[in-house]
Amino acid sequence: MARKTVSRKRKAGELKEQQLDWCQSVYKRARVSSLSRHAQQWWQGRQSVVCAIRGREFRPQQQHEWRFQRSLRGFAAGRIPGILREREFSLGCLNKVFASQWLNHRQVVCGTKCNTLFVVDVLTGQITRIPMLKDREGRVGSSLGMGVMGGPLFHAPGSATGLDAQQGCGIHAIELNPSRTLLATGGDNPNSLAVYRLPTLDPVCVGDDGHNDWIFSIAWISDTMAVSGSRDGSMGLWEVSEDVLNLAEKQQAEEGVPCYAHISHRALKDIPKEYTHPYNCKVRALAFNNSHKELGAVSLDGYFHLWKAEDNLCKELSTKLPYCKENVCLAYGLDWSVYAVGSQAHVSFLDPRQSSQNIKSVSSRERGSGIRSVSFYEHIVTVGTGHGSLLFYDIRAQRFLDGPSNTPGGYRKCTAEGILKLTTGRGWLNHDETWRSYFSDISSFPNAVYTHCYDDSGTKLFVAGGPLCSGLHGNYAGLWS
Repeated sequence: MARKTVSRKRKAGELKEQQLDWCQSVYKRARVSSLSRHAQQWWQGRQSVVCAIRGREFRPQQQHEWRFQRSLRGFAAGRIPGILREREFSLGCLNKVFASQWLNHRQVVCGTKCNTLFVVDVLTGQITRIPMLKDREGRVGSSLGMGVMGGPLFHAPGSATGLDAQQGCGIHAIELNPSRTLLATGGDNPNSLAVYRLPTLDPVCVGDDGHNDWIFSIAWISDTMAVSGSRDGSMGLWEVSEDVLNLAEKQQAEEGVPCYAHISHRALKDIPKEYTHPYNCKVRALAFNNSHKELGAVSLDGYFHLWKAEDNLCKELSTKLPYCKENVCLAYGLDWSVYAVGSQAHVSFLDPRQSSQNIKSVSSRERGSGIRSVSFYEHIVTVGTGHGSLLFYDIRAQRFLDGPSNTPGGYRKCTAEGILKLTTGRGWLNHDETWRSYFSDISSFPNAVYTHCYDDSGTKLFVAGGPLCSGLHGNYAGLWS
């Protein structure tokens, strides 16, 4: 059989073709494999067709339900004040409740003029006092650096120290951070910031090197950063870092007793003093706008100051208020993008994006007693006065809520203008030497509403305060539901 001969050149060409075909097939397989893998990952990352169709069907329904719930809350907010009933609590001999915040559905934490921090159970009326946190040893108004862990420096709750007796200020502010894991308030020294852990109320730290005068207001600008406003005209920025939290927890576990750290301020800014006498430049109230990261501040000289508040405090503007006497309370309405400022007889609504000529003010109908507390809930602005009244302003309708036709119980009545007004109960008044010398001929005193706060449901309103006259010793606390 004849042997078929093939040239070397042809063999080399066939081999090259085979190698080329093999390489192309491998490339094709790799490309197909890669594409299928990406397609599989893309498909796994997406919802199934059924879920996508169901989501498209139910999304309008969910939006409709959300709008319905929002409308229902708004409707309830305008109707609930007219059906609220008062249940008064006995606070013993405590003097004037200045601050309060709901901890949960049945507990409210309060601070008083006699420098007592306590929790009241609104179901049982039980009072639990919380120990106050002291400054580091050896500090008398001086600035110190970052402190080490403090020992169990608690004193008997409610007892007056020499510093308290000299200053007589007490606790003016209590604020919870956005995640409701930390609580900031005044310390044993009213110039210092005290931070507690929630829900246990274990001590975390004390900021004791910032202010030289009483802290009047506190606002959290994030979960770990708070701003304090002081009577010395400054605002302090404090950071409760993760290291401070871990250190407090570790030291407490080792010692077996409550321990806390001493921290330094991150920034300290003075409000502008060029507009008025420096003595009147006292920071009285703070309110934070989280959507724009802006902090509003009211000073006793009748000015509103706006600061950019993130990692630091940067001043943006200062505006003269139309009513500049006794500007002691401030609140921010997120849904309405306005600040509400309480003065001697008016509530002024201020939008920083507009000129000062567009500030709208409404009269409280109680001249002379002053607006002592103000808050937003839905479209209702609740106003607490020095005469012990609660008024409800509908910011949407731009008028106060109308009063009912009858007045059951004697504590709900209409004013001469026909608006709804709730009046606080008698509370407790100490008939001491001051009362006997100057006020014994007066049968009763109204309790100023220094603080009020709604629970999450908006159906319970905690109200507290005491006599308006600074020389009188007394208290009031009640739940309106």
